[in-house]
Amino acid sequence: MSKQCDLCKRTATKGASRSHSKIQTLKRQNINLQAKTIDGLKLKICTSCMRTMAKYEREAVEAKEKAKAKVVALKVKAAAAKAK
Repeated sequence: MSKQCDLCKRTATKGASRSHSKIQTLKRQNINLQAKTIDGLKLKICTSCMRTMAKYEREAVEAKEKAKAKVVALKVKAAAAKAK
């Protein structure tokens, strides 16, 4: 099992851990992977990809609501024109 995001292919990075005496030792900084099931596939996804997916889902819902509001506005406008 690799510690790699299945969507963006991000992996761990190397960082320097420094003591008080400035001695440098390399350490491995793993990414924050979460196991999620999406469309029946079990994927390992980093949290930044999860946030991006949530953002696009939220934008899609807002676009649907905006389209519904336009349809309602057109119906009201047509009804008002018909009443005149």
